[in-house]
Amino acid sequence: MRLRSEMCYATAAKDFHATPASLGRLSFDCRHAPAYSRYREGWVWLKLRNPDALAGLPSGWLLLTDQTRFKQMTAIVTSPVNRPQITTIAPGSIGEHWALGGMLRFAVDTPGSQVDNVYIGYREMDGLPLMRKVTASSPQSLLHLEGIWLGLMGIFAGAILSAFAYNLLIYTGQRLVFQRWYLLWSLLVVAYGLTWTNVLAFVIPEYVGPVAVTFDYVLVAGLIAAGNMFFLVVVEEGLLPRWLVRWGTICACLNLAVGLLAAFSPIATPVTIDRWLNTVFVLSVASVATGTVIALRARSRVVWFYLPGWTPVLSVFILRVSRNFGLVIQDDVVDMATFAALAFESIALSLAIADRFRLLGKERDAAEQARKVAEVESETFRRAAQTDYLTGLGNRAAFQTALRTMCDSAPLGPFMLLLVDVDHLKHINDRLGHDGGDLLLINVGRGLLTAGGPSAHVSRIGGDEFAILLPWTSMEEMRIRNALEQLQGTTLNHGGRTWALSLSIGLARFPRDANDADVLVKNADLALYQAKQEGRRRLLDYAPHLREQLDSRQLFGQEARQGIERGEFSLHYQPIVDIESGAVGTYEALLRWQHPVHGLMTPSVFGDMLNERKLGLAVQQHVLDMGLAALRDNPDRLSKLSINLIGAQLDCPHAANRLLARLRDFSVAPQRLCIEVTEDFVLGRAVDETAKALDILHEAGVTVALDDFGTGYASLIHLKHLPFDVLKIDRSFTLGLFDDDGQSEAIIRAIIGLGQNLGKQVVAEGIETEAQRRKLAEMGCRLGQGYLFARPAPLQTFSPIHAAAYAA
Repeated sequence: MRLRSEMCYATAAKDFHATPASLGRLSFDCRHAPAYSRYREGWVWLKLRNPDALAGLPSGWLLLTDQTRFKQMTAIVTSPVNRPQITTIAPGSIGEHWALGGMLRFAVDTPGSQVDNVYIGYREMDGLPLMRKVTASSPQSLLHLEGIWLGLMGIFAGAILSAFAYNLLIYTGQRLVFQRWYLLWSLLVVAYGLTWTNVLAFVIPEYVGPVAVTFDYVLVAGLIAAGNMFFLVVVEEGLLPRWLVRWGTICACLNLAVGLLAAFSPIATPVTIDRWLNTVFVLSVASVATGTVIALRARSRVVWFYLPGWTPVLSVFILRVSRNFGLVIQDDVVDMATFAALAFESIALSLAIADRFRLLGKERDAAEQARKVAEVESETFRRAAQTDYLTGLGNRAAFQTALRTMCDSAPLGPFMLLLVDVDHLKHINDRLGHDGGDLLLINVGRGLLTAGGPSAHVSRIGGDEFAILLPWTSMEEMRIRNALEQLQGTTLNHGGRTWALSLSIGLARFPRDANDADVLVKNADLALYQAKQEGRRRLLDYAPHLREQLDSRQLFGQEARQGIERGEFSLHYQPIVDIESGAVGTYEALLRWQHPVHGLMTPSVFGDMLNERKLGLAVQQHVLDMGLAALRDNPDRLSKLSINLIGAQLDCPHAANRLLARLRDFSVAPQRLCIEVTEDFVLGRAVDETAKALDILHEAGVTVALDDFGTGYASLIHLKHLPFDVLKIDRSFTLGLFDDDGQSEAIIRAIIGLGQNLGKQVVAEGIETEAQRRKLAEMGCRLGQGYLFARPAPLQTFSPIHAAAYAA
């Protein structure tokens, strides 16, 4: 039972003679503890406010208090049926009145139900705020608690002493500075643990009570100072700034100085000095935390071993400091956690760090000797063969080596591969210059290196493609996902211009997604390809259906050439009408494939194959021929036709001239043709070559439309330099006209206003309802297409009076 909060207080002179009668005449205050000045050289007495709380305790129960410093201590228990039980102890004569867990104990013969008063008195004690525990316990409960403490301290002392012996024996030569600090710290930790918990009383019976508390101050200050100095010297030389090293050294000295003052020469009240000690400890923790952050940013390898060992220790010591300042209640669990954390730290650091440092020392000596023996030319050639000249990262050869190594080491654990592509690098080079593009690649390499962390292998394996290899855990995957997401959108400033970084990323895991290096790369590349298809600037995982899509794309690609020869491809047409009158102005040609097995298919099913340059060009040239033939053969139905083109059909001025020659072959006037290009097409080509091709067509009379406007990354500069006549509003904005809090409406109004101010026609795609038509007309959009007017269909289903019928 916790009784500390149930105590009342009174003070008495130094020569006060304690008896039940004299204590009964004292004036006890149950609300406020007396000031330290009132009992500094006299007595302070604590009285249990309500003895009824002890009613359930049997005869032989124990009154327990935590250890503090005093000149004399007296415990008095009175009962109406028994003689008063009075016990007095003093430093050096504690006798059997100590218990494990840093406590003093007083056995009470009277059952709790017969106790009417409990008094605890201290003469010249350190201060009531430093006395945090008063409890009542049955003999069985105390025996159980002491058993826990004894077992914990056995593990604690065994772990640290074993680690100490290991480190002492393994370093038989000249010891490094950090090794000496570590050994000193180990000794201080063992001494502090055995002193604070009273375990040493089994060997030195009088090393308890005020004597133990005095040495606790010295030991805790010493181990904090030694731990602080250990950190400052264990981190690789040159990583920590000099000011931090000086500040950490000062904190260590302050800890030791304040600890000695608290133990032997108090220049202020004990409570004040205790606060000083806790404050200086917090400053030490802050200096270590600052150094840890700096070391992590400097990519220290040592600090990653330091953190797992020291974080639990620092955490529980911070918890103890919080308790000392009154922020956390007194509980044995906090103290037990302290020594459990110290035992864990001793294992983590002594076995991991000590052995690691020994290996690092041997590796350093071996490397130094190798550098003296090896020829400079061979080292230079080796590095050049494995290093990317621009970013300083590994190149494709280094990546292949690392990948094979990790595959061969697969039994040690899974790993993951991320392929990273810098979106629109060609356009970045056009806008920022090649030096700006190079600077962007360098910054991307640095960002990926930081995101990957110390265990990652980062390589540049192509002009705009990077690879990251690192061990896989769910936590590690989540960490790098977040790091890469933070990298997205960061801006590059160069030559007065800026560019927001966009990365497409594919992720595959070994061995879950593939147990072969080549297959793993292909699967990650499939995920990367899918990320680009879904709009870029995203990270996608490999999934089996991506392989199925690839197989399907390859199969369709093989069948497509035969489909052209067999005439399986055809065009369906959708009218583009005047929204107000319904009059048809032109039609858009849409590709369909009458597949012998799958039936009639739209590009949403087979369109991926068009991204392959040769096949896509062959199919699109067939589309162009079918469209021009339809214009030639149906002048009454088709006054003008809009056809979608791909980049390969307009990759240079010569391609534009070929298209004009094709118009002449079919005897079709250029004014009857509208070509549609997407924003991705604009970004995928060099702007000057694109502009030349489009200018040639525009000057010849061909109408140029920018399709799906607003969904890509084209900037307004393209509207200025490229000869677009028509802006087509993507159907996603039309469909969201009434469903997204007005955002689509605002975008549509902006596009309409932009088109009108630039003298360009604006076409709204995807009109499906009468409400959408009326709203677009109200906003000033003149042209539109969608299911409301007509679904795509063969040309024969349309008549010259089709639109007039709608208008009626």
